[in-house]
Amino acid sequence: MSAAGRGGVSFVIPVYNERDSLAELFEGIAKHVAPHASWFEVIFVDDGSNDGSTEVLISLCESHSEAKLLRLPVNYGKAEALDLGFRNAEGDIILTMDADLQDDPEEIPNFLTKIEEGFDLVSGWKQVRHDPWHKVIPSRAFNFVVRKVFNIPLHDFNCGYKAYRRELVENLHLYGELHRYLPVIAGRMGARIAEIPVKHSPRRFGESKYGMDRMLKGFMDLITVAITTRFLKRPLHFFGSAGLLSALVGGLILLYLVVLWFAGERPIGNRPLFFFGILMTLMGVQIFSLGIMAELFIHFQQKHEKPPVSLRVGFQETGKSIAG
Repeated sequence: MSAAGRGGVSFVIPVYNERDSLAELFEGIAKHVAPHASWFEVIFVDDGSNDGSTEVLISLCESHSEAKLLRLPVNYGKAEALDLGFRNAEGDIILTMDADLQDDPEEIPNFLTKIEEGFDLVSGWKQVRHDPWHKVIPSRAFNFVVRKVFNIPLHDFNCGYKAYRRELVENLHLYGELHRYLPVIAGRMGARIAEIPVKHSPRRFGESKYGMDRMLKGFMDLITVAITTRFLKRPLHFFGSAGLLSALVGGLILLYLVVLWFAGERPIGNRPLFFFGILMTLMGVQIFSLGIMAELFIHFQQKHEKPPVSLRVGFQETGKSIAG
């Protein structure tokens, strides 16, 4: 029996002011998933909509047993909505989609087929995007940075069209803008990841929720993910490098001022550069000390933990296998 047939398919769809697209989206999902799954459910997570989306969703749930509604009282964001949907999904395979009809339901069988090949996460790749330039360019820059920082060969981390095995999402906890880094987090957990091209349609209803504030939040979460995935077991590598760099800058500044003092330029104690050098040196020592304290904490904590299991991470990029 197929992976989809063993326990069905759950769709988790965050909704924020997408009233006009919801009925058509549900019909498209039902049409394309029914031939491939013994049963399915569509979980709409209403993330504080105020345009009438809630009433449309209630009507869908009353008319279709497969439709379910979870409601958040205010707009918490996509990550929180996905996290709530994941915790209530019952299917063995879980697909996430945006509610604006830009993710084409015709791609659903392709995701299920790829999951059945043994992957834990299948991520969509919008090769041809139908979004305004001010959304496309920052997105491509973001994908490039994440790909280089975490060395994960995916083209489109931002794509919300993804499929997961249940075992994977049960160990996820999302907040902030961490939904953008799901492949990074999954890779750290030992998941096998694949990427498939997907059709991306122009937005027909409503307005894009993208804004510059999301870029800033995404950057802050990039730092969070980098620390928790790359330096969680070796914090001194992060804090030590930053501390040494700061102390080095401060030391060079003070050394420069000492040379000036010996050359006869006095006084130097009232120069702003002098106080800046002291600040950088002290800050470097403090940051380095923080790294040592974190290392000691990790050392004592690991005495009470079992050693981690070594897992092989595999990637597949548009049909080409890549060893992780």
